Amino acid sequence: MFTKILIANRGEIACRVAATAARLAIKTVAVYSDADAHAKHVAACDEAVHIGGSAPKDSYLRWERIIEAAQATGAQAIHPGYGFLSENEEFANACAAAGLVFIGPPASAIQAMGLKAESKQLMEKAGVPLVPGYHGKDQDPAMLQREADRIGYPVLIKASAGGGGKGMRAVDKSEDFADALASCKREAINSFGDDAVLIEKYVQRPRHIEIQVFGDTQGNYVYLFERDCSVQRRHQKVLEEAPAPGMTPALRAQMGQAAVEAARAVNYVGAGTVEFIVEQPGGYEHPEAMKFYFMEMNTRLQVEHPVTEAITGLDLVEWQLRVASGEPLPLHQDQLQIHGHAIEARICAENPDNNFLPATGSLQDYGLPPHASFTRAERGVRVDSGVREGDAISPFYDSMVAKLIVHGATREEALARLDAALAQTHIVGLATNVQFLRHVTTSASFAAAQLDTALIPREASALFHQDKVGLPLAAAALIAHTLQTGSRQAAQADARGWQDPWAQRDGWKSHGAQVRSFALEYAGAPHTALLRTMRGGALELTVDGQTYPLQWSAQGEALDVRVGEQRSLLHVYGNGPLAHVFTARGATQIIAIDALAHAGDAQAEGGRLTAPMPGKVVSFAVKAGDVVKKGQALAVMEAMKMEHTIAAPADGTVDELLFAPGDQVTEGSELLRMAVPA
Repeated sequence: MFTKILIANRGEIACRVAATAARLAIKTVAVYSDADAHAKHVAACDEAVHIGGSAPKDSYLRWERIIEAAQATGAQAIHPGYGFLSENEEFANACAAAGLVFIGPPASAIQAMGLKAESKQLMEKAGVPLVPGYHGKDQDPAMLQREADRIGYPVLIKASAGGGGKGMRAVDKSEDFADALASCKREAINSFGDDAVLIEKYVQRPRHIEIQVFGDTQGNYVYLFERDCSVQRRHQKVLEEAPAPGMTPALRAQMGQAAVEAARAVNYVGAGTVEFIVEQPGGYEHPEAMKFYFMEMNTRLQVEHPVTEAITGLDLVEWQLRVASGEPLPLHQDQLQIHGHAIEARICAENPDNNFLPATGSLQDYGLPPHASFTRAERGVRVDSGVREGDAISPFYDSMVAKLIVHGATREEALARLDAALAQTHIVGLATNVQFLRHVTTSASFAAAQLDTALIPREASALFHQDKVGLPLAAAALIAHTLQTGSRQAAQADARGWQDPWAQRDGWKSHGAQVRSFALEYAGAPHTALLRTMRGGALELTVDGQTYPLQWSAQGEALDVRVGEQRSLLHVYGNGPLAHVFTARGATQIIAIDALAHAGDAQAEGGRLTAPMPGKVVSFAVKAGDVVKKGQALAVMEAMKMEHTIAAPADGTVDELLFAPGDQVTEGSELLRMAVPA
């Protein structure tokens, strides 16, 4: 076994690898960029080496610098994690040439499976079923258009060197193909340095089921069962679970053996995942009719590996380390068993209600459910995270904040545990998808295991723009928090000495009922709330003309609030005038408006278009003088490795473009000016 390894990655996966290494008494070396100088993964390792600038191309993709760091610190091997260099055969070869062990498959296996088209040709020779499509080398756009027309719509354009949902576009009709192809190729060249694509028939009602495989240097292979990754947005996974609901023993054995044969065909070593698209011709009620087709093989550890660890009781990183050091696989196929059910939710910095727009900012409050990290769970809950409270989520890297993994004896138990854990996840400082995840897991389709990659659009009405809290409770939470904060400040002042009573802002009056007025903004609209203190101290809350009895009391860090007949235990986090309210039912935000501070605000200026997030301008679809319609695409931006289209908010005429393609812009930068008719 190794005595020291370098981890050529960052964030959650670097912390994950470091945790297992520490348990095995293996020293670890972290590498970090300018942006990550104080990151959690740096503190988690025994040593750390600075390797360059914040952008990945200036640091985490500089494999020459990483190898130098490994040699300088005496590391014997390099663990690439996932992403970055994990599937780069040039890096794997360079490690071997430098006398370092690459903790992953041989470069030949990475190369064989790295390009989707070539890997499908290899699987076709091995007799593995393939989705009808075009996997050839001719990349002439006109020829690709003809192939798509031949296959029949809808089709899926996929970057041959792609992964993680990048460089992928679904096309419903022939006239949309050319624009989708251009966008797909552009994203592919930016993400992978290769714009080659393949085209496949878009399978209707498909499920995404993958098999975890392992191989060793002695020629032994096993599969560690399956994971269902069907719930996706933008072709990127949102929730993963194991085992796959409805999977029959016969189909599991069939898919598992096919995955092992795929690994054997390229002399695979280490952890890998063979991904299949699964058709459901008999519908959700007839899983025995499912058919599977090879999609691709990921020659690395997957983000969702914790659900496999939960149902097998194994540490897959430990298996990686043992196999890479030359040991045989710890177990044979007949020794592997499934125990219970596990689900993983990816918590990301993004705004689901705004087309999953990435968010950046600092984790001002980062409250997580009681748990144990990395392979160990407390009461069935595990959190894998590479950030701490106060850390920043930057635009340079992936938007994932943490992974929440739950395990239960049954799927129903795991689902209940997941919703409870998500309700205890309180993140303040930037937008996240936590509430969206709760909506997905409690949706009719997910609860009934009616899974396919169209679940999110199918359930859209129950997933987006949902308010589970409501204005009365949100207003009561804000007011109670304000009064509690004021009481605490008054008590602190009283402890220091006398305080001027006329300086208090508590609405006190010398006679009659005390009434305080609060100007609020909720869900983008203004509201007024009145708080009356009646004789005897009873409280009444009036919101937009509706009156409710109000009671509240402090319960540790929480507030026990009753509005009318509705009682909730909630947490409120203040961020200036903005209050973040978390309840068991859901979370929301409400703003206390200072009328004096806003009295002089000017009206919003029309005709301006600003960057919704920091990133790079990829292209403009218009020029000065163009007449545009509402909803028409104006520009494309790239942030956190994904493209985002900026659309016209109204009919108008383009006056001026203020940036050029390739320019980096900050959030809120004006990209172009439009003249909008009055």
